[in-house]
Amino acid sequence: MTLAFWSHAQENPQHVALIEPDGNSVTAGELLASANQVVHGLRALGLKRGDTIAVMLGNERAMLELYLAATQAGLYITPINSNLAPPEVAYIVTDCDAKALFCSANTAVICRRALEEATLDRQACFCTGAAEGFRPFADLKREKPTTMPSERRVGASMTYTSGTTGRPKGVRRPLPDIAPEVVAEQLAMFLSLFGIKAHDDGVHIVVSPLYHTAVLNFCTSHLHLGHTIVLMSKWTPQSMLDLIAKHRVTSTHMVPTQFNRLLGLPEEARKAADLSSLRHVIHSAAPCPVDVKHKMLAWWGTCIYEYYAASEGGGTLVTPAQWLERPGTVGKAWPISKLRISRDDGTEAAPGEVGTVYMSMGQHKFAYHKDAAKTASSWKDDHFTVGDAGYLDADGYLFLCDRKSDMIISGGVNIYPAEIEAALGAHPKIADVAVFGIPDDDWGEQVKAVVELAEGVEASPALADEVLAFCRERLAAFKCPKTVDFTSQLPRDPNGKLYKRRLRDPYWAGRDRAI
Repeated sequence: MTLAFWSHAQENPQHVALIEPDGNSVTAGELLASANQVVHGLRALGLKRGDTIAVMLGNERAMLELYLAATQAGLYITPINSNLAPPEVAYIVTDCDAKALFCSANTAVICRRALEEATLDRQACFCTGAAEGFRPFADLKREKPTTMPSERRVGASMTYTSGTTGRPKGVRRPLPDIAPEVVAEQLAMFLSLFGIKAHDDGVHIVVSPLYHTAVLNFCTSHLHLGHTIVLMSKWTPQSMLDLIAKHRVTSTHMVPTQFNRLLGLPEEARKAADLSSLRHVIHSAAPCPVDVKHKMLAWWGTCIYEYYAASEGGGTLVTPAQWLERPGTVGKAWPISKLRISRDDGTEAAPGEVGTVYMSMGQHKFAYHKDAAKTASSWKDDHFTVGDAGYLDADGYLFLCDRKSDMIISGGVNIYPAEIEAALGAHPKIADVAVFGIPDDDWGEQVKAVVELAEGVEASPALADEVLAFCRERLAAFKCPKTVDFTSQLPRDPNGKLYKRRLRDPYWAGRDRAI
């Protein structure tokens, strides 16, 4: 059986491919028929190979219909973060040259305001709910055939970088002139690196927004493997545990923030959870404190895998056993990838020496859409970087330190916030923490910590002193924060990405940082 959704949906149309957030089951045949109608509808609008559609949807059936349509019709699909403001949405819609826009009832107001700035044919703007100024999504499919479209060629997602270190840029890859099934097989086979198999009883639960690159990729790759997808529209720790037990979930993709929330459940709820069906819990997107991962492994068992990659590509993988031997590592290079650590002068760093992390993936290439300068600065020969700092041990295992843009230079010494955040994250009264550099006239930068406290804990000067003392017990004094602030909630997106610039930039207004 072919490892591609379009093929096995025709061979096994009664297979349950999708369980929607309201519990409704969608067969593979039904999902394929709808995706085919979308292709015919988009072509009726005049879209052709190489064009782009922009989508600002929740975790809903339409998101997968549009993805399956675009990737068999030679189109780019650009998911948009539903937390963005109208000007940010307008920028992406314009920058990606979108020929059509799709939103939900929840994002229609934002999209409508964005369309005041973006130039787009309003007849090509659709909403999956009822919203003024948008055509119903059903109109696109109405009276369109459910048959497979002609001239099928592979399409791709063109996601935008998160914008945590600057204005987002679209990661665009050339579209090869091949059938969509060829690439679908490659994407599905990627999951075999984790030991995930095709056409078994696999059930994959989606617990984060599908606009995130990895979440969408893992979800659709499981579809190509012939697995069932369970969508969550809003994640909570207890509801995830309930759905895992109800649907006998075998795999999921998570971020460390969700681990923290799960570990915060009452002990009786954790003990009552039926996790016996889980085989592969895969996490990435943000650093995971060693203490947190140890606790999750102790609770969920050795089903927790980690990898390192970005929208641009990847990457590394570490199995549970490998991680327990080397706590903190994000693993070794994938079989199709290579790693290189470079000093600032471009020479290769020695084992254990921190430098900029570069990766290569065979013939894989990408460009930042409409930004040749950023593209050129990210590539060195056939290796690319997303600006992370790290080192390789003698056996080739990668340890990340931080993003180069987040590194603090105090008195000429490099300080990596991720190390400090990991240490402070072990404090029982801390739910989340961000560390960054602020101006210091004597040292250049000093270390600042902003802490989100655990539920029921009150902020106080005494607690700030306690946090600082806790850190000094674990790290050298020069790494420890000079001051601690408390906040009700750190600015993270639902995937755990921390918008550190929102915390740091006010301190640097009118001043230049070295990084």
